[in-house]
Amino acid sequence: MDNETIKKSIMQQILQEANSANARTLMENMNQHCFDSCVPKPGSSLGSGEQKCVSQCMEKYIAAWNNVNAAYIRRLQQEMGEK
Repeated sequence: MDNETIKKSIMQQILQEANSANARTLMENMNQHCFDSCVPKPGSSLGSGEQKCVSQCMEKYIAAWNNVNAAYIRRLQQEMGEK
């Protein structure tokens, strides 16, 4: 393998690891934020309104993360193309 191939392989691996770490952080933050926002008085079960609220909150978090992640990947691809 030449140096450029090795470099691209390492960059790809780093990108995958960063995406995994970001996804874990997203899930932790999403769970905490949505639960805190949607379940003001925790009990032994969630009411239907609380379930709907948590579901919608999580969908919004995931959609936002997908948008940010797509922009981040485009930026990385642009920077890799410029070098």
